[in-house]
Amino acid sequence: VKDYQKKIWTTREGIHIDRLCSAWLIRRFIDRSAKFVFAPEKKLPANAIPFDVFGSEFSHHGEDCTFETLIKAFRIQDRALQEIAEIIHDIDLKDHKFGRVETSGFDLIIRSLGDSIHDDHEFLEIGSSILDGLYQHFS
Repeated sequence: VKDYQKKIWTTREGIHIDRLCSAWLIRRFIDRSAKFVFAPEKKLPANAIPFDVFGSEFSHHGEDCTFETLIKAFRIQDRALQEIAEIIHDIDLKDHKFGRVETSGFDLIIRSLGDSIHDDHEFLEIGSSILDGLYQHFS
């Protein structure tokens, strides 16, 4: 984690569940001073750490979504985050692997926000408040 402080992180614009939640995870548990650049995939800045981008270290690997990959890569041991990861996994991968009852409600909330907020930075700020509450609930 110490090598990933005060960094610029980048992902594809038009964030949704995995990119939104991964950015929240990065800022809350990995790099509290993280700056984010949301851009078209072909225009992501080279000096930034990519996440949820095809072929990057912090993306989908095996059966894991990016959020799960980040938890494993940074060895974050937190039961509340694991529960959130299961919800995100089921929404993002649509495989119903965990079958969490919260999945459809959380998906609806995030989709509704995404439909009404078209600025990724604003979406991240509002989505982060919801994720903070969800984290508190599972803690």
